Amino acid sequence: MSSIVLPSRISSHKCSSKIINRRVFSSGVDTSSSIPSKETVIASQSILSDQSPVPHPPPAPETFPPASGGKLWSFLKYGLVGAVTGTVGYAGYLSYKCSYEEVDQKAKALRAAASYAPSEDASAIDKYRGLLYSAAMTVPAKALESYLDLRRLVEENVLEFTEPTSDKLLPDLHPQEQHVFTLVLDLNETLLYTDWKRERGWRTFKRPGVDAFLEHLAKFYEIVVYSDQMNMYVDPVCERLDPNHCIRYRLSRGDTKYQNGKHYRDLSKLNRNPAKILYVSAHAFESSLQPENCVPIKPFKLEGDDTALLDLIPFLEYVARNSPADIRQVLQSYERKDLAKEFLERSKEYQRRKQEQRQQQGRFWWR
Repeated sequence: MSSIVLPSRISSHKCSSKIINRRVFSSGVDTSSSIPSKETVIASQSILSDQSPVPHPPPAPETFPPASGGKLWSFLKYGLVGAVTGTVGYAGYLSYKCSYEEVDQKAKALRAAASYAPSEDASAIDKYRGLLYSAAMTVPAKALESYLDLRRLVEENVLEFTEPTSDKLLPDLHPQEQHVFTLVLDLNETLLYTDWKRERGWRTFKRPGVDAFLEHLAKFYEIVVYSDQMNMYVDPVCERLDPNHCIRYRLSRGDTKYQNGKHYRDLSKLNRNPAKILYVSAHAFESSLQPENCVPIKPFKLEGDDTALLDLIPFLEYVARNSPADIRQVLQSYERKDLAKEFLERSKEYQRRKQEQRQQQGRFWWR
């Protein structure tokens, strides 16, 4: 193998490994093998050690993926806004639809869910799931408890506004009308129906037979409309509904009793004998504090063939003509059934028995 002649020092500092390899190969080194010889490696190392360090460009700054903190914060922010909005909406719904006791029952269920703890022999996964479930239920449970505290405070502070405007909502009855019964009628879904559509807005529809119902029963009863709507709604509606003034008095929301988030008709404040009061409503037992005076009727939902008011006339006329001592006992005998239908069945049965008695009496006289 021939010796390698290399300069003692390379004047240029910009030599590269390609120049070194070219000189090595030109000196007669056998390059047929892919593995360089030992002398070549030593020479290359000695040359590189004598060179000044070759400047390299500074390394490019490391690039990291964009931080996900912004997305996480946006997610938490919108999640918090959604949770608050949902809580406020749900609280409004509960105030309108549920009583305080019903909401308290829901809160108890959430408290139990928030305090859920898996058994000691549960697996690690089940314990982790239980922890997540308990943490998820803690927020709505706390929110519902805060809502209950706020609702209790509000209801206590506005107690003076929850009672009817007067202990005597109606003036004293005339001495000559002491025997007259008072017929209290609800408004919405009983005498009429209010509907809203986007293309036309609000519209009010009279129930079929309402004119005949009022005109006929005004001969026998003192008729009173008792609604939980504001008087600015009740008065103009009654003017259109009753042009013949069959309705003597109108009572609105200010005359109701606000209790457990609802406006109830308090018949004890009417300044009338409770034994002579009938309350007709599509939601009678849900809207009155005196269920023993209630006469339920089918709700009116714009059915064109509705006859509920006209079907009720025979019973009401029978009561007015016979004047029972206590109407509450009569209503109790119907056990909250369809009163008009049940009265018709009883009338037929009464007529059948009366006919049988007449036939028996006729046979007796012929003997």
